Amino acid sequence: MVLISLFLAFLRIGLFAIGGAYSFFPLIEKEVVEKYHWLSREEFLNVGGLVKICPGAISIQYATYTGYKIAGISGAVCANLGNILAPALAVIFAAVIYARYKDLPAVKSAFDAIRPAVFAMIIAVAFQTINIRHLMQAKILLIIISSFLIFIYTKIHPAIVIILFGVMGAIWR
Repeated sequence: MVLISLFLAFLRIGLFAIGGAYSFFPLIEKEVVEKYHWLSREEFLNVGGLVKICPGAISIQYATYTGYKIAGISGAVCANLGNILAPALAVIFAAVIYARYKDLPAVKSAFDAIRPAVFAMIIAVAFQTINIRHLMQAKILLIIISSFLIFIYTKIHPAIVIILFGVMGAIWR
């Protein structure tokens, strides 16, 4: 039964995570923390930090971690199958529809409305990943502003920015 629950939970996550990697966070939290209690909120955030420095898709990393924690290798496989199935089918369906109707005003308007919704979810996740009281610390503000500016104004790969500040954090206690 737990394997089916893992499959269905990550099927829902995969089906509704529209707009890229960080749109998965609120959906994953809803399923694995709030609904099934497979991860505590603290563990969810810790895994969030881990997946940000590991290569690969965020949803696959969460599916693998959660599935393995709950039911071993078979749990990781079931969670990932659910996670991959929905977007794969959705992309096939969307590709057919988009190829036919991409020039219609309603289709263009739908995509124009989806983008800010995903943007809002990414901002919400950003606020959930940090203790708001920490934002008042000079060190944290410096890291946030510096990371943002480096990311926006340079061609430095985001992974290097993450590693750089990780190393700085380890040195600068």
